[in-house]
Amino acid sequence: MKHLRQAMFVFLCVILQFSGSQLAAAAQGDDPDRPNIIYILADDLGYEELGSYGQQKIKTPHLDELAKQGMKFSQHYSGSAVCACSRCVLLTGKHTGNAFIRNNREMGGWGPEEPEGQLPLPDDEVTLAELLKERGYRTAAIGKWGLGGPGSTGHPCYQGFDKFYGYLCQRVAHNYYPTHLWDNHDVDVLGNPHFKAHQKLDEPPSDPADWQDYTGPVYATDRMIDEAVEFIKESGEQPFFLYYATPIPHVAIQVPEDSLRPYLGKFEETPYLGGKGYLPHPAPRAGYAGMVSRMDRNIGKIMATVNQLGLDKNTLVIFSSDNGPTFNGGSDSDFFESAGPLRGLKVSLHEGGIRVPMIASWPGKIQPGTTSDLISGFQDVLPTLTELTGAPTPSDVDGISLLPTLLNSGKQQQHDYLYWELGNQQSVRSGPWKLYRHADKNGEIRADLFNLEQDLGQKKNLAKEEPEQLKKMVRIARQARVPSAEFPSRFDSEQPD
Repeated sequence: MKHLRQAMFVFLCVILQFSGSQLAAAAQGDDPDRPNIIYILADDLGYEELGSYGQQKIKTPHLDELAKQGMKFSQHYSGSAVCACSRCVLLTGKHTGNAFIRNNREMGGWGPEEPEGQLPLPDDEVTLAELLKERGYRTAAIGKWGLGGPGSTGHPCYQGFDKFYGYLCQRVAHNYYPTHLWDNHDVDVLGNPHFKAHQKLDEPPSDPADWQDYTGPVYATDRMIDEAVEFIKESGEQPFFLYYATPIPHVAIQVPEDSLRPYLGKFEETPYLGGKGYLPHPAPRAGYAGMVSRMDRNIGKIMATVNQLGLDKNTLVIFSSDNGPTFNGGSDSDFFESAGPLRGLKVSLHEGGIRVPMIASWPGKIQPGTTSDLISGFQDVLPTLTELTGAPTPSDVDGISLLPTLLNSGKQQQHDYLYWELGNQQSVRSGPWKLYRHADKNGEIRADLFNLEQDLGQKKNLAKEEPEQLKKMVRIARQARVPSAEFPSRFDSEQPD
């Protein structure tokens, strides 16, 4: 039934959009060759953890080059402040007030025999991959999924992807040396020994070799990048959409020796013994930096493949992160200034938890070395790519097309507001204004208001000084949220104005 409904929906949308948009025609010509699309998603990468965004301690030459070749966005926002719901926003174009998945929710436990996966996307959700597939694209999701485990309706192969390789389950992704990954519906046994992804030590091991207990012969992201490169090579004349969701730099801190070595001795270190979750590491700062650099190196392999195959001028590449930098597992976001001047980290709906880097590159189409201050978010990716490719855009998405900004062509629509919710937090961005609301366990709601143009670090709460603006922002927050049976909130007791 899902595919019949989708076919009818696509047929009607194609009729309505038969002539296509002027922007898409300008980008592709009257009879366009549909561009290849590569969307790369980092995991917990902070706003200033790339050299092109100001990072000083970690080397990211390939992504810095991508920024030189294309456009950086200075006010781009993830779908949420944690993994699963942020990815749901990205793939469905609906902000968390309308999206089905609004937080992480586990569907199993931590043991090796426990069921894998998180709350699955329902069968009737329409994803970007499904829309592009209807347009003739070959589609692949490689990396970390988190939107449904084996056999569920949320499995990527049931959500528009021809190919999946990687972690279906976010819990399994806490270990970069897992016993297995998933190849579509089949288990790919890697040969790594099983060990728990969360361990604590009372003191550092007396034998340095004991740190090797948290490694194995196969580093998961290396296998993933091989699959991504192979997918590109196998696509031939058919246009492709590659969603490469690397799990890096989400903790645990684990990285092969060749990526760790360049950072050893560069920073003052204290061995991490596992006190804040995940796995111990003898040099956590070097390990974390090495992970980010390995991610960058792997992305360089994707770009090299595109260039070697002569696909660069017909391939749009977008890079971003699913939320802000983390605070646990031995990471040190203060040391690396991972969020820059922004307040908050992962899990928080303050700026540091949701403002993320975004780079877009398309030689000959996107002007190189440019920066956009357009306020944008993950919900904009779907309508941007459907307009670009001539695929139908569902009527219920919350995003806008970014093509006018990317291609410097036509008038760019602006958001009236962006909205987020996570648990008992709400946040709204409208122009320079930022609202942050939090409901405590007693149902008491505090509302803070900031002017980001004057106070990027959100240090001065203007709620008392700007009562009319506060009322306006609170009204937006109340109206933007559609109640969810799966994710009830203390805000449910409020009545929209």
